Amino acid sequence: MLFYLSQTVLALVKDTPLQGILSFLRLFNYITFRTAGAAVTALALSWWLGPRMILWLKDLKFGQNYADRAEEGGQLKSRLLTKRGTPTMGGLMIVLVLDVTTVLWARWNTLIQLTLLTVVVLCGLGFIDDYAKITRQNSQGVREFIKLWVQGALALFVAFYLWRLPATSALISQVMVPFYNHPVVLGAGGVVLGLILTSLTIVGSSNAVNLTDGLDGLAIGCTAIVSFVFLVLTYLSGNNKAAAYLQIPHVNGAGELTVFCSAMIGASLGFMWFNCHPAQVFMGDTGSLALGGVLGMIAVLIHQPLVLALAGGVFVAEAGSVIIQRSWFKYTRFKYGQGRRFFLMAPLHHHFEKLGWNESQIVNRFYILCVLCAVLALSTIKIR
Repeated sequence: MLFYLSQTVLALVKDTPLQGILSFLRLFNYITFRTAGAAVTALALSWWLGPRMILWLKDLKFGQNYADRAEEGGQLKSRLLTKRGTPTMGGLMIVLVLDVTTVLWARWNTLIQLTLLTVVVLCGLGFIDDYAKITRQNSQGVREFIKLWVQGALALFVAFYLWRLPATSALISQVMVPFYNHPVVLGAGGVVLGLILTSLTIVGSSNAVNLTDGLDGLAIGCTAIVSFVFLVLTYLSGNNKAAAYLQIPHVNGAGELTVFCSAMIGASLGFMWFNCHPAQVFMGDTGSLALGGVLGMIAVLIHQPLVLALAGGVFVAEAGSVIIQRSWFKYTRFKYGQGRRFFLMAPLHHHFEKLGWNESQIVNRFYILCVLCAVLALSTIKIR
């Protein structure tokens, strides 16, 4: 909005004495300026809105006064004292700040529209899930298969839309992999694989971040780190000369996603101010499903979905631990008549809690691992 407003003002004052005075408005033409403005705006707006949102959630009694799945398993009883009563659904603040900031600073294009659509739909799904938990006062929200159906329907819609749109068809029909500068699959096979890969990226990322959201500041901090990776990648992908020099896919209009990533970093840091240990508010599924899904969406839109698996290595490990735990339990129950655990507890952060690590140790060490994964993902820019 600010870009279009600045262009309107510059057009009105052209060839008038005010033209020189208002020439600074040309700064809005630069993605770098709008990216910086988006980060500062999102952070400031989060700081301003945070205390008000927390009080509002408390007034509505949207607090976690029920046992979460870790408590229901009877394995982390200490959570009863440290987590009980903390307001949840803080993801509403993240999504609101993210949407407002993006509308203010980004130029409107198809990529931004699809990104905001993903955020809003998955935020709505997460809100329904959180509300069901609060009203029932247990951890049983929306059934898993229903959430997967909604996420899958959104992902397939996005995939087919991108494929049918001539300007973005290559994002689906040509499959790219990290460390290689040419498509590995083309033609009809590429379309089928591309549709599947796009859907798995969005759905998998959404659920992986959701599973990571189990300790104060863990999911939101890792989200900020991964968002920085995509801030760099979206800027390079949107710049024709930089993309050609680095031999990475150029996507017309992807530069505006840099503004979105910057807003996500600012909103994440602003929320982490209130979510760090001991948390004053939880994001809930309202935030985690939306943030995870939009990270997958951005990876798809810059034609590098598999890079997300590198950048979000912590998210992959968390989701992988749940898959391994469930699969091993079912296999051993079938073979031995009694299910056995591969990890002490899943997701992975709970395994380390059972080993005796305190919450801050786990979160900080996972941050370190996430930074290492981010460096690995950024290395794909040059190692091709």
